[in-house]
Amino acid sequence: MTARLRRAALLVTAVGVFILFSACDQPGPQWFWERPETDFARTIQGLFSQIVYIAVLVFIVVEGALLWAVLRFRRGANTKMPPQFHGSTNMEIAWTIAPAVILAFIAVPTVRGVFESYPQTTAGAIQVRAIGHQWWWEFQYPDLGITTANEIVFPAGQRLHIKIESVDVIHGFWIPKFGGKRDAIPTRVNELAWTAENPGIYYGQCSQLCGTSHANMRLRAVVKDAAGWDAWVKSMKDANGTPAATAPEDVKKGYQLVSTGACVGCHTIQGTGLKARVGPDLTRFGERTTLGSGIYPNDDAHLVRWLKDPLGSKAGNKMPNLQLTDEDAAAIAAYLRSLK
Repeated sequence: MTARLRRAALLVTAVGVFILFSACDQPGPQWFWERPETDFARTIQGLFSQIVYIAVLVFIVVEGALLWAVLRFRRGANTKMPPQFHGSTNMEIAWTIAPAVILAFIAVPTVRGVFESYPQTTAGAIQVRAIGHQWWWEFQYPDLGITTANEIVFPAGQRLHIKIESVDVIHGFWIPKFGGKRDAIPTRVNELAWTAENPGIYYGQCSQLCGTSHANMRLRAVVKDAAGWDAWVKSMKDANGTPAATAPEDVKKGYQLVSTGACVGCHTIQGTGLKARVGPDLTRFGERTTLGSGIYPNDDAHLVRWLKDPLGSKAGNKMPNLQLTDEDAAAIAAYLRSLK
């Protein structure tokens, strides 16, 4: 090997190592290969790990045999041409049976996992309809009479049964730490069921390219303990979006703007005259951790920015620009943030 070839080989190796290690970063929202948070995630991770271990073993055996053959039978300066032969029945039988056995070890748990991933029974489970819109999620609890948006709330330790749908294009419902993906398809209902183990907030997102703001179609799973769940359900059922007489003046002004303006054509706020079903339900909006389908924290600054420039805040957003003044936007933000 010439010096130039050696340098090229070292350069290629260095670049390859750099690319390999550049993928080694701290876990992100899509990372799932750590502690599973649901029974479903444990099944998926167990299956994935088993296939990876088998693949690694096959790689080691095949590459080891290849390396041994290259070194053992390399041609030397005075090496004569070895005897040539064609065909080996024993070898052909071996390399036919070995892959079949390996595939059997993969296929059996895979098929079992596929069947286990679909709900066998929904008795006693919390029922949720997850409905994909461009570009946000609607969550309905039909047995509880509750509707919310972009944050699916449920208790730890209790079965959750989700029916996944779409009103426009194909979306993908995915919360990585909970395992599994299900497409949200117009005119079709897909199902998903799991039992979360630990209270907390978990990140999810749309996993199907669905248009301009696909990357901004995010969601949160808010898992509560039993007391927190009961309190949330009661809060949602008792919600009243009409401000009290003692409410701050900016909150009252915001309510007046919302209840008499264009907001009534798209949104619902329980306890008010807003009953439209076009945009997200804003009942208890102030309790949500994010806005814009999970892309901004739910605080005054981001909410005012959203109200004044919806398209600038989220590309493709279907909320019109209402040409609000700074004062009106601040008042509406104060009212919406008071819905707790």
